[in-house]
Amino acid sequence: MKKTILSICFLAATTFAFAQMTSKNGSAILPESGDWSVGIGANPFLSYFGNLMNGSNVPPSFDWTDGNANVITCKMMKDEKTAYRVKINLGLGSIATTEAADTTAGSLKDSKLSSHEITLGAGMQMYRGKGRVRGYYGFDGMISLGGGEKSSNNYNGTASAGSTLENKSGGSFGLGINGILGVEYFFAPKMSISGEYSWGVGYSMSGAGSTKIADGTGGSTTTDTFKSSSFGIGTDNGGGAINLNFYF
Repeated sequence: MKKTILSICFLAATTFAFAQMTSKNGSAILPESGDWSVGIGANPFLSYFGNLMNGSNVPPSFDWTDGNANVITCKMMKDEKTAYRVKINLGLGSIATTEAADTTAGSLKDSKLSSHEITLGAGMQMYRGKGRVRGYYGFDGMISLGGGEKSSNNYNGTASAGSTLENKSGGSFGLGINGILGVEYFFAPKMSISGEYSWGVGYSMSGAGSTKIADGTGGSTTTDTFKSSSFGIGTDNGGGAINLNFYF
């Protein structure tokens, strides 16, 4: 009798666990071997829905100048517990700004800013757990290439002495390898939200740039900036990354 009761309890627990892994119509909730996924930064959406009630919300925006906000993460499930991953960030864009209608001599008339940066990464992550909430860990190798940032300002008449006419930063190059640690919650069949931290080592270098300053008489002086390099150990994504993930 005791063995029968234990067998029934085991069967019930197994059935319950299985039910948790499928939706009401029988669709698998967790990704399966061979599935692919695309993950995008969730912060713009969370900010939008979080401000719905206070009247200050604006449509989700993806700022190309924020390198961490626009990373796309693609994964391929090797099996139910292991995934290969690739990270891509293409930060390309320009901003043109027209100032208020102030025609005072020397006042700023308009400005432009342009920049581009490409970041690529590849790695692997391993899952722990069996329910809708699963922890994971792994690693990423990263490489980044930047073409430098350029900004220019136009003034009404002659620019005042000390006004910045143009600023250029040199191109950049970076390498890094990071350990990752995160949690992923599957709230719908093959749809999830994840939070992730990464920690590792990185090296970066930047080329020489220049700054052009007005002298107040219609001319200018140019100051060159030096090349630089850095090596560091620490967190890679600041306060962490929150992603929406879609598996198919």
